[in-house]
Amino acid sequence: MEINPNFSENAKNDYNLVLSAKEGNQKAYAELMHRYKDAIYFMVLKMVNNKDDAMDLTVSTFAKAFENIDKYKADFAFSTWLFRIATNGSIDFIRKKRIVTTSIDNALAEDGEDYVFYIKSDDPNPEESSIKKQQAEQVKDIVNRLPDRYKTLVILRYFDELSYEEIAEQLMLPLGTVKAQLFRARDLLSNILNKQKKTGNEF
Repeated sequence: MEINPNFSENAKNDYNLVLSAKEGNQKAYAELMHRYKDAIYFMVLKMVNNKDDAMDLTVSTFAKAFENIDKYKADFAFSTWLFRIATNGSIDFIRKKRIVTTSIDNALAEDGEDYVFYIKSDDPNPEESSIKKQQAEQVKDIVNRLPDRYKTLVILRYFDELSYEEIAEQLMLPLGTVKAQLFRARDLLSNILNKQKKTGNEF
């Protein structure tokens, strides 16, 4: 693999670490992560504005980079390649989260306009209470299509509004498992909602 002659000293050092990592040197992987984990985390945090999500995305960035390290080419710096993976992952996460959040927080009106949907309200009048109850049932119907393990997590997180830590304690699961499964649950919800849009079905 021919190195870019315009590389800085840091980029050259990264390149040598990548070569070593490709040969199976675990210390090289650890050094690359040590060099960039904070920078990746703070960049992602600015994009997603949530510490837990930023940490998850930072971990997945390095996992994806190391899994595909054989595809890295020294036309550009390793750091550039790594930040591109982080950026693309964050954009994809935001897009998926927006689909789910918008669909859960908003019910689609017949004329195609979105109107705000609140499951909880302090003092709704009888008409508002009836509408909100119907909307809540529609959203729960979508959630009920998830596998049980994901459905429980979504209900605890988005309906009961528990923290990740509270969910982990209640279900006696590792915190990392809760976060990973909630991420997967959001993906499944996105797929269900996208299928509904394509078929024209209402919630």
